[in-house]
Amino acid sequence: MGTTVATIRAQYPSYEVVVVDDGSEDGTGAIAEEAGAQVVTQPYSKGNGAAIKRGAQAARGEVVVFMDADGQHDPRDIERLLYRFEEGYDLVVGARSGRESQASLARWTANGFYNGLASWMVGQRIDDLTSGFRAVNRKKFLSFLYLLPNGFSYPTTSTMAFYRAGYSVGFLPIKVAKRDGRSHINLLRDGLRFLLIIFKIGTLYSPLKVYFPFSVFTAGLGLTNYIATVVRTDSWRFTNMTALLISSGVIIFLLGLLSEQLTNLQYKDVRIDDEGEGH
Repeated sequence: MGTTVATIRAQYPSYEVVVVDDGSEDGTGAIAEEAGAQVVTQPYSKGNGAAIKRGAQAARGEVVVFMDADGQHDPRDIERLLYRFEEGYDLVVGARSGRESQASLARWTANGFYNGLASWMVGQRIDDLTSGFRAVNRKKFLSFLYLLPNGFSYPTTSTMAFYRAGYSVGFLPIKVAKRDGRSHINLLRDGLRFLLIIFKIGTLYSPLKVYFPFSVFTAGLGLTNYIATVVRTDSWRFTNMTALLISSGVIIFLLGLLSEQLTNLQYKDVRIDDEGEGH
């Protein structure tokens, strides 16, 4: 922590450095303050996302750079990130190239799945959906605080929210070093979180893209069951299973349609408010 802050202060002396002490008990706040950072202390641990939100609220600049203080992000990449941001982007994400040194095979595979699913959802290539090293327009980021969770999935949520609002998102290849300390992520405990993030990717961008394939698949099973029943019994009888599957497919489609409309309402004022024309 102290080394990271000192390096940033030395390389970018005019930059504001904000460190959020998320209820740590190892003197993190004191170390960061001694190194020259403005420290925001939370009385107890609220989670990575909560710390990010608190830090964004405490910062005063127009552009905010988020990075981990565990040594995996190189402060020299901040300048590269900001150069990329100045090309006209609202959010620039530091995309980890290759298999990151501190990630297990399972975690690396999960990140690849996230990237592929999100790329399909938005129709553009997403190099790294879950990277926490990013530069963002602070005002636009703050407009999405109500969407961001207090846990570890804030990068996924914020990235998809920017895409959904029509903002420009870019990626910059970076290399990461081995983190200091141990990761708090447990594969068994976070298995459900994996599924929830997949669902969140869909609901934040276009729920119907997720619901529609499931509705077609379910209704298709019902139609297949009906055809099999006709062939097997030589009867045109509409079985209960066929009715259940087809009606379930219709219900899933309608739920997706409703979710799509609710998502549209959720983002309808974002651009207007950003331009100062909203309420």
